Order: sequence, then C-alpha cells, then structure tokens
Amino acid sequence: MTISALPARAVLEEACSLAGFDPTGAEPVRIAENEIWRLPGKVIVRIARAGQWKAAVREVRVAHWLADNGVPAVRALPVEQPVEAAGRPVTFWVELPPHEIGTVRDVVTLLKQLHPLPVPDFPLDRLDPFVRVAERIEAATSLSEDDRGWLRHRHAELREWWEHRPAGLPECIVHGDAWVGNVARTSAGPLLMDFERVSVGPPEWDLVSTAVKMTTTGAVTEAEYAEFCEAYGTDVTDWEGYELLAGARELRMTTYAAQHAATRPEWRAEAQYRVDCLRGRAEPRPWHWKGIM
Repeated sequence: MTISALPARAVLEEACSLAGFDPTGAEPVRIAENEIWRLPGKVIVRIARAGQWKAAVREVRVAHWLADNGVPAVRALPVEQPVEAAGRPVTFWVELPPHEIGTVRDVVTLLKQLHPLPVPDFPLDRLDPFVRVAERIEAATSLSEDDRGWLRHRHAELREWWEHRPAGLPECIVHGDAWVGNVARTSAGPLLMDFERVSVGPPEWDLVSTAVKMTTTGAVTEAEYAEFCEAYGTDVTDWEGYELLAGARELRMTTYAAQHAATRPEWRAEAQYRVDCLRGRAEPRPWHWKGIM
C-alpha cells in the first residue's frame, strides 16, 4: 500500500496527531475529491488530494486575509497548518454554525465585497479555468474513446481561445468557483467557502458561474439572474468573451462528472448526458443537469 492509498481514517488520525487534535469521535461529512471530517469541539478537517500542498497553503492564507479584510467567510483555525499526512495536505477550520446552501443573491453579495479588495502581498496564481481538466478527461474511462477525443479537442480549442480572450473588466482577486454551493447561509448572513481556486484574473470568471446556471443548466431563473446582474452592476452574458467562459464552465462540469463516473456507476448516465449535450446530441439549452455530490 502506498502512503496515498492509506484508508481515510488513518490519514485523519495522522493529521490530527501532527496538529494536536484528538480524532476520537470524528465523523465523515463528505468523501469525494477532498475529504471533509468533523471533530468534536466544532473543528472541521479538510484532507486534500496528494500534490495539492501549494493550494492548501493558499487556502489558509486566503482565509486569514479575508478575516483581516472583514469578508464573511469560513475561518481557518489558528494552528500551524497545513500538515502533511500520508502524502496529503490537511487543513483545520472552524465548524460553521447551522446553515443552508446559499442563494444567488448571497453569491453576488459576497463577490461585491471580494472583487474590490487590493491584491494581497502573498503569492497568488493567475487564474487557470482549465486546471485538472486534462487529467479528468484521461480518468474518464466510462466514456468512449471518441467522446474523450472530442473533449480533448474542445479543451485545446478553448485553451487557445483563452490565450486570446477579449478585454473585459479590470482584473482582481477572484474566488474561482463562485456558485451557491460554495456559500453558506447562516442566521448572521452568507459566508464564503472553499478557497482552493482563489487567484488573480478577470472577474467575469466568477460571474459566469451564475450565468451558466441560467443559460446552460436552467438551475437559475431569469428573474434570479436579473437580480444578480442588477446587484453586481453588469451582465456577463453581454460580454463578447461570454461564450468562451461559458464553454470552459460547461467543460469543467462535464469532465468532473465523467471522471467520477469511472468509479461511481450511478453517475455514468449523467456524465454521458452532459457529453451528449456538448456534442449536440441532446435538446437545445438550457439542459437540466443533475447535481453531483
């Protein structure tokens, strides 16, 4: 057994030992690309994938920076972190109070606080809309080779387009994955979560996440989207680069499903449907893609 193949609880126990926490009574919250555990005492443990040390360091730094700037967000615990356990970076967070998934209004409220902030003095990467897309395509073994070849071509096409994208709003700090699933609605208001993709880039990337929920998947109504645009002050669908960013988002959502369908048979039909939509084999947009957890 390699260190990265250790059972999840063994990784948790090693990480807690290194950081000074007691793993007794730990409960899994979500076991997916990243593993989330809850410890007694309102502590959340996040075990990232092997090779994601840099991202884990960035998440903790961003969390502290958001706290310093008064942005409502999940808070990293004041311990020396991340730690490495079984080759995987592990971070420790304050458990959120009782909450629900955020709303479209919550997303724009937080983006209006995030985007105007000055770039921090610690290193942040440039935005890459295609991070891990190539790896996901190669892992999508439930798809036919023809479909995977099409996804590779689409990836290359969009990447070339990205290098020559049109000018838009001034670049700023972007969340990188700004959708309702990364916002918690509490009694005190919305909180921003998941800083794995925080970077410097066009704010349109954060706006397009909500736009495609209307134009591509139909999960956001026209009225909700109109409220989003009014609150932010712009409609990204009017920008000449919208098709590029929407295409990148669609590709990300499709390859995420396809990668996991290789090991989760219950996702195979949804993954195939998403590919069929992109390849013009299904009904016109908006499509009704099912949520994948």
